[in-house]
Amino acid sequence: MTLDYNSLLTALAVSATCLAITLLASWIARRTETFLLACGVGLILIVSGIFAYGIYVDKPNALVGTVCFALLFPGFATVWGAGCQFRTGTLPHARVAAFGAVAVVATSLPMLLGYDGLSFIIDNIAIASFLFATAYQYWRARAEAIVPLTGITSLYCLTGFSFVLCAAVLIYQGKLVLGAAPNNWSEDLSLAVCIASMTGIGALSLALHQWRMAALHRIDAATDPLTGLLNRRALFDRHGAGVMGPTTAVLVFDIDHFKSINDSFGHDVGDRVLKVFAAELTATCRLSDTVARLGGEEFAMVLHQVMPGRAEVVAERIRKAFEGRELDIDGQVCKCTVSVGVASGRTKPLPFDAMLTAADKALYAAKRAGRNRVELASHLQAVPTDTARTAS
Repeated sequence: MTLDYNSLLTALAVSATCLAITLLASWIARRTETFLLACGVGLILIVSGIFAYGIYVDKPNALVGTVCFALLFPGFATVWGAGCQFRTGTLPHARVAAFGAVAVVATSLPMLLGYDGLSFIIDNIAIASFLFATAYQYWRARAEAIVPLTGITSLYCLTGFSFVLCAAVLIYQGKLVLGAAPNNWSEDLSLAVCIASMTGIGALSLALHQWRMAALHRIDAATDPLTGLLNRRALFDRHGAGVMGPTTAVLVFDIDHFKSINDSFGHDVGDRVLKVFAAELTATCRLSDTVARLGGEEFAMVLHQVMPGRAEVVAERIRKAFEGRELDIDGQVCKCTVSVGVASGRTKPLPFDAMLTAADKALYAAKRAGRNRVELASHLQAVPTDTARTAS
């Protein structure tokens, strides 16, 4: 092997180390992005394998070669697992361990039996397989951030093809026994591609991390932290500038006697009540509808493409379902009710804030009329129910 090859190998190790440090630092900055931790750990294993391979290059030894494989393949398997975790949120520990172990055994056995050429052919094919599989995971997730993820996918694929080329050259040479590390033009080319790809993946990973951070900040700014619903600002960002037509409706909900719930059971129970009601709204909401927490114990729902009279039916269904819920609080049963105001769209389109105001007025009419009821903004008639009304 020439000095140039050793220099390339050292450069690759340094590049991979820098990328590992970058990913781990990004993970420290935001611990929820655990795929960064997995990828960083995988790269550390790969770097260790590269150093072991450097020793093998200078002094070929079957045991050193086996140690190299024992470090490289768990590393590549972990990087693949990080790609799965990026896409699904879960690291497939069992498959990472299984795939890494299979690759180590498949490459180490021929090495220990003296067929090092065959071992390096399998090595290149296995690494290429891990790289293509990793690229596939990021490709499937590309809708989240199409530019950086497409770039990462392309670089993983390019690197994978360079290892396929190394395997093809070894197969063409037909040497199952080499007695030394592979030494040909494809190896030099693969190292150069790996260094360039590692640098590119590092830059794109940083861009992806910033992209995700910005997206999470946007979500946090639009989401109520307790219930996970949209907040008031997000509701107005979505509908405030628009008009509501005849097939739309706005519903406003207010949990009855919520202050007394907090006073009697504590704020933790009050939070549970809010979460239970938010879940009830979410379960009823269609993909085309919008649910938001306006503040305190007040919520809103915007319905689209609803037939006349449908909004009242939806409101009554939610009211009855929530009335039937029982919370067990240290052996005591906590039952809650909700009042609802409904404003249905008219032939003449109305601004959203006007519809919301009308629904809010209907809500207060429901509270004045005894609570635990649905009132319509149009004629302020309650939807009949078979339940007793709670006094104000």
